[in-house]
Amino acid sequence: MTRWTAFLIALALSSAAHAAPPTGPATDEIERILAERGLIQQTIGQLGQVGQSVRDHTSDLVGNAMGFLGVPYRRGGNSEETGFDCSGFVRATFEKTVGLILPRRANEQAAATDSIDKSDLKPGDLVFFNTMRRAFSHVGIYVGDGKFIHAPRSGAKVRVEDMDTSYWKRRFDGARRVDTDALVPERLGGGN
Repeated sequence: MTRWTAFLIALALSSAAHAAPPTGPATDEIERILAERGLIQQTIGQLGQVGQSVRDHTSDLVGNAMGFLGVPYRRGGNSEETGFDCSGFVRATFEKTVGLILPRRANEQAAATDSIDKSDLKPGDLVFFNTMRRAFSHVGIYVGDGKFIHAPRSGAKVRVEDMDTSYWKRRFDGARRVDTDALVPERLGGGN
């Protein structure tokens, strides 16, 4: 993606979100060029639709994840009927919501997604923890307000927990975001 494309996307998304768009010479020049070509309204409209689609997917993703509350933990499990382990839960949620097949294991999911700072977490992002003396051994889906949903361990059920409890805080390994341009299963190592 070029700098101009990235800037146009940011401009359109900020306009679509009713925020004040960026101003200045670069913005004025881009607007002039787009206006000359009759593209400014079309571009803002199309990119605004993309932004809304991403927001809708995030809401759907968290909603679908919450729909799995109470499903029992099962090592290697990847369905609501038989139970989930942590990565099977995340994988099933993404597949159900956006048709995206993530890799099977938590560490593979971490490797296939984009690292973000904890302060940049948004609902639908992935959160990883070291629960088995190895990095990225546990994964959940961030739902907002410092909380995440996950399939915790044998004998437990899918539930929401606070990331700021001492147990999770000590084991936090990082946050990741699924690349919204990667809605093709092969791009994230998925498949059949």
